Amino acid sequence: MHAQGETGAVLDVDTGAIVANWRELARRHGAAAAAVVKADAYGHGAAAIAPALARAGCATFFVAQVAEALALRAVLPEARIAVLNGPAGPQVAACRAAGLVPVLSSLGQLALWREAGGGIAFLHADTGMNRLGLADAEMARLAGEPALLAGVEVALLMTHLVASEEPADPANALQRERFARLRALFPAWKTSLANSSGIFLGADFASDLARPGAALYGINPTPGHANPMRAAARLTAPVLQLRDIRPGESVGYNATWRAGRHTRIATVGIGYADGWPRVLGNTGHALFDGHVLPLVGRVSMDLTTYDATGVPGLAEGSRVTLVGEGVAAETVALWAGTNAYEVLTRLGPRVARCHR
Repeated sequence: MHAQGETGAVLDVDTGAIVANWRELARRHGAAAAAVVKADAYGHGAAAIAPALARAGCATFFVAQVAEALALRAVLPEARIAVLNGPAGPQVAACRAAGLVPVLSSLGQLALWREAGGGIAFLHADTGMNRLGLADAEMARLAGEPALLAGVEVALLMTHLVASEEPADPANALQRERFARLRALFPAWKTSLANSSGIFLGADFASDLARPGAALYGINPTPGHANPMRAAARLTAPVLQLRDIRPGESVGYNATWRAGRHTRIATVGIGYADGWPRVLGNTGHALFDGHVLPLVGRVSMDLTTYDATGVPGLAEGSRVTLVGEGVAAETVALWAGTNAYEVLTRLGPRVARCHR
């Protein structure tokens, strides 16, 4: 739990829940599972979480950028760390020196890696996302021109699902079939297909290595159904001041909220500089000891205000819950018009991470 005396926002992270989620995802996949720890483990603190997963048996970790991978190498000296965005030209040497595995998404990246000496790499084939990845024609060219792969040991062929959280979306079956055709070109290569939600699409989406990310941290991989994952984090922030205001008085910038009755206002030490969405002004709530505190007024840079009228036990120094039991990240995302991924990854360095 967070240290006594913390005066700012704190994300208390249950590392044991994350490890349990990883084990459950591997069990459901029926094969090996990696861990996606990009964006500082989705805002939860990769330097603490990745070693715990490694101790539990996770052997492969994915990040997005070379800089993330280099930071992770400092705490995971032996693990296989893959860089989803691949290295740009000047980064190839650093990637090789740290023993990182590039995820190569173009013939140009493949050529850079080959010319630098080759070695282990993953290949990313695009099957419908149209972001990163080798197109069908490029994959066919690799099959027909083995020299393009000279000195490169392809340890994994992967793709990324477009709509795996929506099982009925026809894109899932189309991508599975397209990936199967690409796999047939290189039958000796190991493969990776399922992300967090893809694991729940069934045996047709199984492969040699699953790549769960959001589900590790308790984000529901099956929207519309009960969350099969354990909650992993609780975001709290302190009450800095309580004040009583009269009917008609306003709260916050530009007087976007006015009291309709005598109201007790709790000013809480979190704002958009901490990553708490400014768009939440006059929207949603926090919790204290089971009591709902509606957010009133605008979210400002360092402070957010809540209606704490009639909430027993709340005092200056009390901590209110912004994400956690009773107020899931998905709920906050609904209020903010975004997804739970953004709610968690946008939490900035002023939010202390405390692991247990």
